[in-house]
Amino acid sequence: MNLSSTHPVPGIRRRTKLMLIGGACAALLTAASLAVAGIANADPNLTVTSNSTGTHNGFFYTFWKDSGNVTMTLGAAGNYSLQWSNINDTVDGKGWNPGSSHTVNYSGSWNCNGNCYLALYGWTTNPLVEYYILDNYGSFNPGSQATHVGTVVSDGSTYDIYRDQRVNQPSIIGTATFDQYWSIRQSKRTGGTITTANHFNAWRNLGMTMGSFNYQVLATEGFQSSGSSNLTVSEGPGGGGTTPASPRPSTSPTNGGGGSGGCRVTNSVSSWNTGLTDNITVTNNGSAAVNGWSLKFTLASGQTITSGWNATYSPTSGQVTATNLSYNASIPAGGSTTIGFQATHTGNAAAPTGFSLNGTACS
Repeated sequence: MNLSSTHPVPGIRRRTKLMLIGGACAALLTAASLAVAGIANADPNLTVTSNSTGTHNGFFYTFWKDSGNVTMTLGAAGNYSLQWSNINDTVDGKGWNPGSSHTVNYSGSWNCNGNCYLALYGWTTNPLVEYYILDNYGSFNPGSQATHVGTVVSDGSTYDIYRDQRVNQPSIIGTATFDQYWSIRQSKRTGGTITTANHFNAWRNLGMTMGSFNYQVLATEGFQSSGSSNLTVSEGPGGGGTTPASPRPSTSPTNGGGGSGGCRVTNSVSSWNTGLTDNITVTNNGSAAVNGWSLKFTLASGQTITSGWNATYSPTSGQVTATNLSYNASIPAGGSTTIGFQATHTGNAAAPTGFSLNGTACS
């Protein structure tokens, strides 16, 4: 499922340039600092129109465009303003390098004509992950072309959680294959608190592993659109009514593996050139709850699991056993649970076969 093959989704292409030009930008900023040495602890407003990264008034910033008219003005502390038009793609913002699981506060304005994002955006390494906590967007919801794996309630709204794999795409370490994680807010907003730990914990509970933080910015991103923003970001203890992360709830009534009714399995496979994801819903048709479960199935020839969520998977090819995690060990009578995995394939993207739950064959 290569998002760019059907709809060119911003946020997936050009990161190497940003890191390579950081040194040059740092030199420019040093020169600027020397020129205004008489102004202590405050950089003057800086207008940026060429691709660069650097530091301004104690905040990391990134500016990137591939074409068109984009002007970024770096203001006091975590403030920046942006105007863009006649562009193909641009991503710009202020924040931190490295990022962290801190609380982020922001305020300001964001105006979008077309396909745009307002997000806390960043990367981790080992594993390499590109992530978005998306608070607002324009005409296109990027979740429509990714795999929905769960939800988390944080800072006054439910966020839908999605994941995708980017295959041989530009990244902060060069062309690579990496995972992309999304939390997309259901009630859009411009301004508030982002409790990042809620999202990172939810992703972890869903098997979406993160590595060491690289940069993390409050980003304005535009793709074949026009607009403007004026935003101020800060780090702080601000509170936004957080709720602990929850895995994707099961919604199907019936199926499970205990009692006399057996179990039923449904698959939702999304595939692309050499990869696939499969969301598997297991329903307990029995009259008693299943407390602790193992789901066995057989992968199609040539498929190898590379990551999974809501279960552990062993081995990664052939006949596989998926075992519950601590938070989804019980499947009530008439209830269900959803698990899933990502896999590579050599041409056969068929769904698994031969499902059995705790030794009972599933329909």
